[in-house]
Amino acid sequence: MRTTFFVALIAAFAGCFTGCRSAEKESPGEAQKIAVSWELISNFTGTESGFDARFTLANKSNFPLTDANWTLFFNMSPRPILPNKSAQQATVQHINGDWYKLTPNKGFSLKPGATVEIRYEGTEGVNKITDAPLGPYFVFYDKQGKEENVVQVADYTVKPFSKREQILRGKNDMEPLPTAEHTYQTNLTASLIPAEKLQEIIPSPVKITTGGGTLALSNALPIQYGPGLENEGQFLGQKLKILTGKDFQQTKSGAGGKRISLQIAPVSVNGTTSEAYRLHIDANGVSITGNDAAGVFYGVQSLLAMVPTETYLTPSETISLPYAQVDDAPRFHFRGMHVDVSRNFQTKETILRLLDLLAFYKINQFLFYTTEDEGWRLEIDGLPELTKVGAQREHTSGKETPVLHPSYGSGPKAYEKGKYGSGYYTKADFIEILKYAKQRHIKVIPELNFPGHARAAIKAMEARYNRLMSEGKEQEANEYRLIDPDDKSVYQSAQGYTDNVVSVGKESTYHFYEKVVDEITKMYKEAGVPMDVMHVGGDEVPEGAWTRSPIAAKLLTDNPSIKDPKNLQTYFLRTLLKRLEKRKLSIHGWEEVALLKSADGKYQPNPEFVGRNVVPYIWNNLFDPDLGNRLANSGYPVVLCNVSNFYFDLAYNNDPQEPGLYWAGYVDTRNNWTFAPFDMFKTTYKDAMGKPLNFAGLERMKPEARKNVLGIEAQLWSETVKGREMAEYYILPKLLGFAESAWSPERNWETIENRQEREKAISTGWNIFANTLAQKDLPRLSRINGGYNYRLPLPGAIVQNGLLKANVELPGLAIRYTTTGAEPTAQSALYTKPVKVTGLVKLKSFDASGRSSRSAVVAVH
Repeated sequence: MRTTFFVALIAAFAGCFTGCRSAEKESPGEAQKIAVSWELISNFTGTESGFDARFTLANKSNFPLTDANWTLFFNMSPRPILPNKSAQQATVQHINGDWYKLTPNKGFSLKPGATVEIRYEGTEGVNKITDAPLGPYFVFYDKQGKEENVVQVADYTVKPFSKREQILRGKNDMEPLPTAEHTYQTNLTASLIPAEKLQEIIPSPVKITTGGGTLALSNALPIQYGPGLENEGQFLGQKLKILTGKDFQQTKSGAGGKRISLQIAPVSVNGTTSEAYRLHIDANGVSITGNDAAGVFYGVQSLLAMVPTETYLTPSETISLPYAQVDDAPRFHFRGMHVDVSRNFQTKETILRLLDLLAFYKINQFLFYTTEDEGWRLEIDGLPELTKVGAQREHTSGKETPVLHPSYGSGPKAYEKGKYGSGYYTKADFIEILKYAKQRHIKVIPELNFPGHARAAIKAMEARYNRLMSEGKEQEANEYRLIDPDDKSVYQSAQGYTDNVVSVGKESTYHFYEKVVDEITKMYKEAGVPMDVMHVGGDEVPEGAWTRSPIAAKLLTDNPSIKDPKNLQTYFLRTLLKRLEKRKLSIHGWEEVALLKSADGKYQPNPEFVGRNVVPYIWNNLFDPDLGNRLANSGYPVVLCNVSNFYFDLAYNNDPQEPGLYWAGYVDTRNNWTFAPFDMFKTTYKDAMGKPLNFAGLERMKPEARKNVLGIEAQLWSETVKGREMAEYYILPKLLGFAESAWSPERNWETIENRQEREKAISTGWNIFANTLAQKDLPRLSRINGGYNYRLPLPGAIVQNGLLKANVELPGLAIRYTTTGAEPTAQSALYTKPVKVTGLVKLKSFDASGRSSRSAVVAVH
């Protein structure tokens, strides 16, 4: 889900350059000498929420650039481009999605050794390095205007964002500048607490009592497991071997004695039985009793969470565990994580690592987002074009071809090393993922987003159509075709696409959907995993879709009750739902699946699908703040995915070096932790630009509707996520805050009406959690599975009267600094109290594993 890509009028530029001088013959090697740089000039322009930027081209090659022999293509976070206010030698044009081009205007000439600047403006302010143009490449043309060479820019630089007008998104941006001084002031509410006051387990259990003794756990204690728990016994044995270096004997339940016992027996905690468990540690060993196998598994995870962090950092044959009794069950049965692998691909190995992470923090649903406009990532028998065409991005002559054009900096070549635009999971890969998730009690939810967000499928099926038509197989060619070829509708999606909506009036569209669902079902069956849910997406169908489609027009004529093309989205879901119900599938989708558009374009709950196993996922709590409440009150079972709390792809803050998006503001770990699911207004205070929200007159969730909240889900959309390390950086430590909101009992502050008192209680609880992250969980994550790439916060710092004062968001992290301008290392001076400094001060936070943050900088004047 994304914020609206506001439709902008793009000026019509001269398109026919007759009499142009023909291109000199250029070699790729020479072309790579053309240097390109990009600079954001300002977000404070004459256009509200606009930006002003410039390209600089330096021709270091031995041939001239003319007004006919080149175009520079690139990707950029989708924004409408405005007409130039002054004459420029070249023009930036939007092509489709996030694909843009810079084309020379008539009379352009850049001789060897010359430099030219080209300015342009657009809407929606830019303040991140990750917003800058990505993956630039030149296409050179011959005398006839045909493509001759495609050459990636080898010398490309993005100038730093350092000024106020580059960091703030315009005059309406109310967020403070991300200075070390501001961070210092923010961190003043945090304080260091001793180890004995840390949270024993993340997420917090319902009840934990610790005794006075300790158990020396070693492989002298066998693992004894009851019927149906072989998986859990083996899992625990593998983890303990990593921690101790020793094999643990594993047996089915037998004689007594000192041991680690895993059993299923009735367990109820706070009235919850599903996934409930009891963990007992005493002189006789460890006993884990679950109401079901999942409960035993979560008891095992809690046991592993109680292992001292020092043991993870330095394995030992014996683990010292405090005597304890844990009684626990989840607050919500649905505790989900969504990962988009379509915008940028992630390997199977990365997904398996993520599943381990989710299991450790008791997340039990994984929405595997394998289809989108920019990529189709799953092999489907009988439809080879879905992966041959839909799983790779490369340069193409235009958006009309049956090829996926470059997106998100993927460049002109498919499967290029270091790029993430191409890739897919084979059937064997997907089945392995399903089995791996099942062993960790995680349900993988498959997805096929229709009728919008469907460009990859559309282009793949057009390639299939063309292939079969060339073979004279017209009937077969049309079997899975997804478009009305005569559709002249004009629209632009939230991500800037003009061609990503399927025809809802063609039987072949539904036939395609059924084919994909049936093939996915076969993979689930082969994995030994039941498939009872399909996520249909259903979001962000742009205004204007189907308005000039002959097939849609006939559908409206034949079904006058539909009335308006905008209601065809509901028609599509109604038709699809009948077919999926026959397959005994529940239908999950984004909020639009449960909404109707009124005549003025506003969304209202649609009562039609209540009671039909349709589950809307609600992300929009900023632009329609009470939507989740209204849908729950209407009787829909809902999953809360609040963008202000749970969108992991939104940047931690507005530091230009901090990667991520911000169309809905900034989201950090505390936002994930601070969430009141039944009264979201208590924990959402400001809009995307930092302006205070006003909830007066909005609908509250009725007490009787609380049962309709199935749970919550975190999202990782991947537009800016390139590879495993970036994914883990975005996810960690946000996931830990999310897990606390998903599993743990209601926090005391969730029901405090007085805001000042509530904020005080939140601050107290967060301080304990923040200390636990710094002192326990983050260092441990440096070792699990070879280490995850979690984020550590930059220190805050001020210099007053020559004295350096520093602090950190997560107490327990060490602060090291230099005064020479050098980057701090683990050997640099340790900050313990205010100290006299001179020069350029750089500071980093370090955890017990030796991991560090980026540098904060303070200049001493």
